[in-house]
Amino acid sequence: MRIDGVLAGLAVSDLSRSRRWYETVFDRPADAEPMPGLAEWHTPGGVVQVVADRRRAGGSLVTVRVPDARRALTELAERGGPVGELDDTTSAFVLFASVTDPDGNLITIVQDRAGAER
Repeated sequence: MRIDGVLAGLAVSDLSRSRRWYETVFDRPADAEPMPGLAEWHTPGGVVQVVADRRRAGGSLVTVRVPDARRALTELAERGGPVGELDDTTSAFVLFASVTDPDGNLITIVQDRAGAER
């Protein structure tokens, strides 16, 4: 099977509230709202979709890879976003921090360690 891209879907209970939260995380409005109940942010590595789904809200996970996790966390805090604690001891391969959205969905920010091979 050839895969040309990946979409990460995050179920939320209140799309308006969550859209504002993710606008802070991504530092911009949604790139598209292709249908009612769905907002999405496009990145060079894929798409993050936030979808209104009360039944599934809070059970989603997404990992975003950044070049500098410390800087990303600092910028996020400066914008009034969630604060995450950088974990630089657990993995020999990555530095990471996790934050949760208003529904409890887990967003993990990851930076590859220099020279680490998987």
